[in-house]
Parts: sequence; structure tokens; C-alpha cells
Amino acid sequence: METRGIEDMFDFRRFPKDAAVLLLLLIYFPVGICLMLIRIFIGVHVFLVSCALPESFVRRFIVRIMCSVLGMHVRQKNPRSRDRNTNLYICNHVTEFDHNIVNLLAPCNTPQLEGSTGFVCWARGFMEIHSASGQGAIGESLQRYCSTEGTPPLLLFPEEDTTNGRAGLLKFSSWPFSLTESIQPVALRVTRPLISLSTAESSWLMDLLWTFFAPCTVYHVSWLPPVSRQDGESTQEFASKVQELLAGELGLVSTKITKADKSEHIKRKRHTIPQTSTSVTPGSIGLGFMVQTLGTDDHRIAKMAQQVKDVLPHVPLNVIAKDLAKTNCVDTTITNLLENKEEAPMEASGMSTFGASKISSYSSGSAPTIKPAAKTFGKSPADRHLSLQERKEALYNFARRRYIEKHGLDQEDSH
Repeated sequence: METRGIEDMFDFRRFPKDAAVLLLLLIYFPVGICLMLIRIFIGVHVFLVSCALPESFVRRFIVRIMCSVLGMHVRQKNPRSRDRNTNLYICNHVTEFDHNIVNLLAPCNTPQLEGSTGFVCWARGFMEIHSASGQGAIGESLQRYCSTEGTPPLLLFPEEDTTNGRAGLLKFSSWPFSLTESIQPVALRVTRPLISLSTAESSWLMDLLWTFFAPCTVYHVSWLPPVSRQDGESTQEFASKVQELLAGELGLVSTKITKADKSEHIKRKRHTIPQTSTSVTPGSIGLGFMVQTLGTDDHRIAKMAQQVKDVLPHVPLNVIAKDLAKTNCVDTTITNLLENKEEAPMEASGMSTFGASKISSYSSGSAPTIKPAAKTFGKSPADRHLSLQERKEALYNFARRRYIEKHGLDQEDSH
């Protein structure tokens, strides 16, 4: 499966990299906070109005105006191309609110295929279906829905996950195209100044708050003419044809990257530890850089790295983080770094002598003095190997005791 360019299809940071735009965002920040608080209050009223009014053109018009106050502006292109006899709309997926935006222009229902059910599902505007029976049962249920007279059209997102809408489309899943013989493509483009629309791992609630914070978010909805499946054309071929059609309309690339590829890429990115600069020796600077640039799970690794750094101050943070990524254990990493000199290059030369003097000075105040250095140089290889093992054992015991005393642990807990 081709995953070239996958990094360009998703945003992994909310704020811009450009210094000038970042400065503008900093100036705008107090205004954005005030806007967010006001829009939260207005948003509650928008929700109540949408619940109180029956489904009609008047309701959609009023809610659309109120959404503009919330900063969500909707622009429509080629509205006359919308076929009122079509039972299935196919749209690309950019934000968690795409189905709400399209529903402001045309009555439609979007099933909740995964995630929250019950009140949250209903409040977000999804149609709840029972998905416990599997993909086949869901497809049959939706197929019956499409064949029922008088029901609003279905709106489905065959990408099955969101992108940033700037680089390409995820590979379309084929099962939505087995529901009907004819579909209507809907091209969606979303723009927003200053901040990203979403990040790869953000929740819909967090995205909603940032939408209220932003000056505005503009949704451009373009209706394409209906497309029918040709004789002898498989559902996957039909899906690929519609994907190419939407990609051409949006000026994007039609890729083979799937939702599973996105999930795998996020996992790899989450567990990748960036190498800190070896020219910066203070541990606090290295740890601060790691904490600011890593994800939630990596914050834990950064804290563990600092714990190891407190015990072994001469080992670079990037070496500690690399070993922690493998072991996920402070004690095991300390053992590895003490036993394997090649994987633990020291920031100061002469760990054997300098470290020994540090150990002796530390131990004199809180524990019996440790003398890891051999008194004489061994005459035979066996004697020298034994001396090395004694020094390693002494260093290991010292590091364990220092870690236990620093974090207030019991001797029994360290075993």
C-alpha cells in the first residue's frame, strides 16, 4: 500500500510554524478567548432552536444564519446540480462537522458508524444505528433505508476518517457504493485563518472549541452531477471513479492511503523520540525540548528520562530516551546504561574515575563508602574481568540506592 505523502495529508500541530502568523495569533489570542466564551453561550441557543423547530427550509435557514454568528460560514456552488431524487450523497471528509454543514443546505441523514451513541449521537446530528451485528448487517440496514420512499438521502464519507483537505483524499471504501446504483458526489473544501482545522488525534469537542476560538471557518460545498454505476463495473471500480472525480474537483491527489494507514502512521509518530542536540548539555534544556515537542505518551517517557538523568547525570538524554522507548522501565534502562558502555556515551570523559569520585563523595554522607575501582591492575584476563564485574555491580547498587532515596521508595518496592 502506497503511503507516500501521508505526512502532508494530516496536521499534527494546531498552531502555525511561520513566525509572522504566530505573532498575529498571539495578538489575536485574547480576542479569540472572548469570542469562544460568547459563542459557547450562543451555541447553546442554536442547539435549542434546532431541536425546537421541525425539519424544513425555514429551520435550515435560521440555523445557518445562527451558525454564521458562531463563525461557521457556508458557501454553496452549483446548487441546481443537486438531484432531489438521489438517495445517497458521497462527500470527502475534512472536519467532524461536515454532516451538519451539508444538512444546512439539504436534508440528509448520516449514520453514526462508530463512537458515542445515545444522546451524544443524537445531539451531534447523527442517525443512530445498531452496529453490533457487523459491517454486513449495517450495509443491509442502510440499503433498506435508501430504498424506502420518503426518507431523506443518506450522506456518507467513504474515506472513513478526516484529512486536512489540502493534499489528497484517502482511499474510498467500496461498501457505500453497494447501497444504490446512483450517487451524487459532494465536494467539500474548508478554510480557516491562523490555526489548523484539526489535528490527527484531537476530539470533536476540542475541535468545536477551537472553531469558536477562530475568527471564522468557511465551508465551500460544491454539488457535482449524479454518477451511476456502469454495467459490469465493480463497487471498488465505482468507488475509485467517484474518488477521482472529487479529487479533480478539489484539485487534490487521489491516493491509496487508507484509514488504517493513518492510524498506523499516528502510532509510529507517537512513539518516535526526536534526537536532542548533543551540543546542549544541561539536562533541563533537553527535557524541556522533549516535553514541548512530544505527545501525551511521550511526556511520560520524558519524565522517566529525567528520572534516569538524575541517577546518571553524565548520560545524554537522547541515549536515555532511546533506551526507554525499548524498555519502558526506569530501572531496566539504568541497568542497561550501566552494563553497556557503548550505548551510554558519557557527556564527561572518564566515567570510571570521575564517576567513582562522585559516588564516594555522595556515599560518605548517606551510606557506606563504595570503592568501585580496583586497587591493583589484574595480572591475568580473568582477574581484570572480575574487577570489571565488581565495579559494574558497585555502580549498579549505587544508582539503585540513589534512585530509591530520591523518590522516597522502600527497598522492597525496588525489587
